[in-house]
Amino acid sequence: MENPNETLNLPKIQDPSSTDDASRSSVDSTRPDPSAPPLPPSSSSKNECAICLDEIVKGDGKALFTAECCHTFHFDCITTNVKHGNKICPLCRTQWKQVPSFLDNSRPPCRFRIPLPVPPLSSPPQISFEDDELLPQAQEAQAHGDQRGPPPLEVKLVPQVSAVAKQATTTTSLGDFAVLVHLKAGDVSDEVPCRAPLDLVAVLDVSSSMDGPKMELLKNAVGFVIQNLGETDRLSVVVFSSDARRLFPLKVMSVAGKREAIQAVNSLVADGCTNIAEGLKVGARVIEDRRCRSTVPVMMLLSDGQDNFTFSQFGFGVRRQRTNYESLLPSSTSQVPIHAFGFGSDHDAELMHAISRVSSGTFSFIETETVIRDAFAQCIGGLLSVVVLEQVVEIECVHQEGLKISSIKAGSYRNSVSSDGRSGTISVGDMYAEEERDFLVVLEIPSCESESMSLLKVRCVYKDPVTRETVRVESWELIIQRPDELTGEEVVSIEVDRQRNRFLVSQAISEAKVLADGGDVRAAAELLRKSERDLAETLSARAGDGLCESLTFELRALQEKMRSMSMYQTSGRAYALSSMSSHSAQRATARYSPGYSPGYSPGPAGYSMPLPQAYQTSAMARMVTRSQQLGIQSPTPASPAPGDQT
Repeated sequence: MENPNETLNLPKIQDPSSTDDASRSSVDSTRPDPSAPPLPPSSSSKNECAICLDEIVKGDGKALFTAECCHTFHFDCITTNVKHGNKICPLCRTQWKQVPSFLDNSRPPCRFRIPLPVPPLSSPPQISFEDDELLPQAQEAQAHGDQRGPPPLEVKLVPQVSAVAKQATTTTSLGDFAVLVHLKAGDVSDEVPCRAPLDLVAVLDVSSSMDGPKMELLKNAVGFVIQNLGETDRLSVVVFSSDARRLFPLKVMSVAGKREAIQAVNSLVADGCTNIAEGLKVGARVIEDRRCRSTVPVMMLLSDGQDNFTFSQFGFGVRRQRTNYESLLPSSTSQVPIHAFGFGSDHDAELMHAISRVSSGTFSFIETETVIRDAFAQCIGGLLSVVVLEQVVEIECVHQEGLKISSIKAGSYRNSVSSDGRSGTISVGDMYAEEERDFLVVLEIPSCESESMSLLKVRCVYKDPVTRETVRVESWELIIQRPDELTGEEVVSIEVDRQRNRFLVSQAISEAKVLADGGDVRAAAELLRKSERDLAETLSARAGDGLCESLTFELRALQEKMRSMSMYQTSGRAYALSSMSSHSAQRATARYSPGYSPGYSPGPAGYSMPLPQAYQTSAMARMVTRSQQLGIQSPTPASPAPGDQT
């Protein structure tokens, strides 16, 4: 019998200076066959073409080809080799699934190494993934049985000002009039577990660049995630390098399931190139093919490199801009959030951000590799507290004459306004416990002869994560006063002002990124400084608002990362994209850089200062604290359960 209180041993993080050859002894189909005849000694040189044995020199007028096993040859040599049917690497004897296509003879010889994406020789039949482990009957009942649902969703409407003169309109003296729609999800407790069970698919980069300490840190971080999943959650791990494979099917995270999952993760070996698209395809199929669909599906994607299979990185000496990032995303994942993690300074931040944005996920930037577990912890802390599913906000104008919705400021959330301007909707999706969402509805206010005016009412429709029943929560009608004249100074709501600041700062970060991408980091930094000055003059900032304080620190950190073009390309672009992802989704993302210490951020003068965590919930904070308390050592191995000799 399994012991529910048994803890599992996380993979230990090794000293980066040591090398454990035993950790690389796992069976790998792409490694050389020990029974194969030995190669000529001269072919082992990395500076020689293994076919013609001539020296490989960049810039000598000869095109080079890098195979999926990452070995490099003269392009003409490998083309001749493939023409005669030889599709095995002369160095490592890997059976190639992709071979070079023939260059147009009219083109000039290329002096750059070109990782050419070539279609597979044949499309192997897809293996069905309809082998997900079903929840035991008792756990199924626990996940969706006779429990009381989560606390109700809080809905609040706040006008920009509480009174508008009778004759004032948005087309005359009033200007834009905003109404804040504020949503807050209820909390969960350990005594009353009322969250949605999770189907998590982790898609992990195990290419050769992940070898060494990176791989050990990744194993440790995934082990932490496994330990903290509940017994109604399921996990599958997909790994990718030159191709992709599923490490194990969706598995219930019982004590035995966790043990098996950690053993499988510990067997990972880094090798090959980076094929993010194939990893996403396999991960999508794991979710598509599952038999049990009563849980919430989500994907976590981590990579430290560039996808060098789906796109050509270089043309003939000219870098091609890649804009169609969405083509990497399987259409089947459109309803599945993908939380992407860019690891190190060499990953493709634009790609990872695009993947998360299109799928309604988030993008986190992990420049400091030793805190990868903290980044995973924050994400999993939220995923394990989903209390609202598939939420849609419906907004309706109440006053009959002339009142219209002109726009809805909703960040990355899909929204629409009816053709007559009398109603609108916002697709919010899932919410974590204690999460808040704030949207600004901009209205056209007509003149009015009465003493008051009813503006809006809001209805939220979502699914209860426990019972799966549809829940409807309605707000009170929002009413403002319409006196003949206003007496005294007009007082703007701090809550509305705060959210306006969030939109303005997010827009400034986006515009600064465009300038920096164009090569003008000085103008980008100046734009951010101006945004910081403007923010400091606002009502909410002067009142010491926490969100405004967080926005100020964010602007300062980005100014530091735009001090030079090299600094921007190394970390500034990824930091800006992670900030944009966080503010547009109103959800916490990780942005860790060198010198990071928990709860602190480097100031412009090099000192450390407290970093307010915008959008971080209590469940996220608790999970991050749990990760930090572990340090970099794995916990002491637990005693085996009675009768368990493994």
